Amino acid sequence: MSEAQPTCFHCGLPVPPGSRYPVEIDGVTRNMCCPGCQAVAQAIVDGGLIDFYRHRTGTSATAHNLIPDELEALSIYDQPEVQRSFVRDESDDSTHIKQAALILEGIVCAACIWLNERHVNALPGVIEFRVNYSTHRASVKWDDAMIHLSDILRAIAAIGYIAHPFDPGRQEQLYKKERHQALKRLAVAGLGAMQVMMLAVAMYAGDYYGMESHMQIFFRWVSLVIATPVVFYSARPFFQGAWRDIRRRQLGMDVPVALAVGGAYLASCWATISHSGEVYFDSVTMFTFFLLAGRYLEMAARHRAGQATEELVKMLPAMAMRLTPQGVEVVAVAELRPGDRVRIKPGDSIPADGRVVEGRSSVDESLLTGESLPLTRGVGERLVGGSVNVESPLVMAVEKVGEDTVLAAIQRLLNRAQSEKPRLASMADRVAGWFVGVILLLAALTGWWWQQHDPAQAGWIVLSMLVVTCPCALSLATPAALTAATGSLTRMGVLTTRGHALETLARATHIVLDKTGTLTVGRLVLEKVNVLGVRDEASCLQIAAALEQVSEHPVGRALAKQDCGGLQVEDANAVPGLGVEGLVDGIRFRIGRPDYVAALSGTLVEPGDEATQTEVVLGDERGLLARFALGDALRPGAEAAIAELRQLGLSPMLYSGDSLEVVARVANQLGIADFSARMRPDDKLQSLKTLQARGAVVAMVGDGVNDAPVLAGAQISLAMGSGTQLAQATADMVLLSEDLRHIPEAVRMARATLRVIRQNLGWAVIYNMVALPLAAAGFVAPWLAAIGMSASSLLVVLNALRLNKPYTATQARPARLSSASPVAMS
Repeated sequence: MSEAQPTCFHCGLPVPPGSRYPVEIDGVTRNMCCPGCQAVAQAIVDGGLIDFYRHRTGTSATAHNLIPDELEALSIYDQPEVQRSFVRDESDDSTHIKQAALILEGIVCAACIWLNERHVNALPGVIEFRVNYSTHRASVKWDDAMIHLSDILRAIAAIGYIAHPFDPGRQEQLYKKERHQALKRLAVAGLGAMQVMMLAVAMYAGDYYGMESHMQIFFRWVSLVIATPVVFYSARPFFQGAWRDIRRRQLGMDVPVALAVGGAYLASCWATISHSGEVYFDSVTMFTFFLLAGRYLEMAARHRAGQATEELVKMLPAMAMRLTPQGVEVVAVAELRPGDRVRIKPGDSIPADGRVVEGRSSVDESLLTGESLPLTRGVGERLVGGSVNVESPLVMAVEKVGEDTVLAAIQRLLNRAQSEKPRLASMADRVAGWFVGVILLLAALTGWWWQQHDPAQAGWIVLSMLVVTCPCALSLATPAALTAATGSLTRMGVLTTRGHALETLARATHIVLDKTGTLTVGRLVLEKVNVLGVRDEASCLQIAAALEQVSEHPVGRALAKQDCGGLQVEDANAVPGLGVEGLVDGIRFRIGRPDYVAALSGTLVEPGDEATQTEVVLGDERGLLARFALGDALRPGAEAAIAELRQLGLSPMLYSGDSLEVVARVANQLGIADFSARMRPDDKLQSLKTLQARGAVVAMVGDGVNDAPVLAGAQISLAMGSGTQLAQATADMVLLSEDLRHIPEAVRMARATLRVIRQNLGWAVIYNMVALPLAAAGFVAPWLAAIGMSASSLLVVLNALRLNKPYTATQARPARLSSASPVAMS
């Protein structure tokens, strides 16, 4: 007989397997079925209402009876129809994995990020939860068989934050609301500080020149009245943050600030009521004002640092013109489905990924690829949502919408890179975690010492120590720099998909490049024509182009692009693997392999002089007419990129599966001394590991399926924007622009980012090492401590913003970004 399933102590419903939501009630640990019941039960215990459980006659009907309507309404986000617009389903036959983007309200500092990530990641069924500090956007991945999205949202609400599905319009409203509230709190604090300081100056002067006691008492009471709204309204975020931390048994960055503000205010109130001791209303209002001013400037800098991500978000239009049998209807983009036909007017943004079914126009993909040159798109060619139709009307068949589009995938990858923590950031977070506890201990010991030697100084010295040494700068050092740098690279057309990418790229010593599709454009082009007979070059090209019109071979397509001069081919016959034969103006011609063409006239063909990738010959019944040398042309800027990488101290290497002659020719053109040919994927990987064993930090650049193993094996990997899905899925960065000159730019940016991170961490450490002893010795007044603490955090963010450089798109060949791009796999 199977064991009975345990039930929730609060509501009596079954507890899901693997769930653990304990609450200690009457000394006994009771298990609840969900975060909602846990929150309610804990609130009952904390409120001293434990008799509810002692005297109740039965369990609550449901946990939702005591849950606010706002939490109850979260269940709507579990409905598939609602999730369609913001949830990406990654389920397979054995799992029920889903991923969604959320917005978090109530985030005020890096400690809030840490608390949310730790709390949500501890929930059974949550696979991954990350928060981007700059945008307050969270990415959550969960197993829907173990936990629902509404449970995750309730769990976030239980620790005092609000989470809801990401919506660009709502995020803009939240930004405005955040700025508006911050300005109101700052204004109240500023006005209060000015008024209290005026009274404080009068009292200080009275201490020196003499003041009647009733006037001093009156000024103290007026100061108390003015300071009260500053403490209870302007300083409220500090108290809320501290209470959240204490409830979770954590020491966050708001705890010392709240202790300082609250302690100084209460001590000043007691001194005012009892007519004894000193008052610190001026210090309380002043450093509340300075702290809020610092946070406001930091918030503005944070919004600016996340600007690149927000630009991507705003690229999709809100509405689209859908074509139906009844005519044209204007619908929300969220209502579009695969198979819909959409009309796109000139100047409009493309609402989803799809293909052109009517019309021909130029499309601007500059915000996606970093290149400003529009691309021509005709019937059958792909369109990427978020790009802009420039010239003529188009009709598009929708193929991918919502979270399946290229733009959504780019946003996910960028958010993942900005929220993932590299080694330096993890170290800083670990230090900040125990830093607050050490500060509180030192402040207590210092206060005790001053109380024994000079009790009059003890209060404000402890106050200064609590305020001056906030670890915000330490925790902000890395996220601020990463957000600014990844934003700049995205505008350039270099998408960073992993948090460690910039740190590792900055330390790279060698860069290994694939040839086909990476250093070259990946398709054959005509490089040279050698005339062998009586016809001139132009005539031979026209005949060759006419014959190859019937061919589907890549070589044939390269020659078919030439001008055929209106020539018509009769009796055309394409022989697979050999070439094409046909009549042009009554004369029989062949084009293809040299031996196949020579057999038509019975002549011998001499080997070509060019070490090219492919060579074809044109001939008629009288002999050979021309030899066409075709090769894979180098990408524009490839030579300049290699030269720049060498100047940056990286050793360029070329790995390719092509013949030695072809690889050597490309290497010589680019000035690459170290190259290897006829390499299989496992050969490339083995060679890479040999390099790494010698201490090299290797960056790999590739585009094909055969590059995927070596991309995964390299410390840092870059995939081309038009590469295969497997290549991009295993890469740390994606070169959407396909301009190789952006690789050395990315190296410079990576090194600058690492330099800024080290500067920020160094500043944070030095500041705290200097400020703490000075405050303990009594050389830092509370108002000066507030300025120092705010300035340290602001300096870190402003230093990171130096990486947020505007980028002017180059005129290189633009990327042919398609909706089949692997970024859509992410």
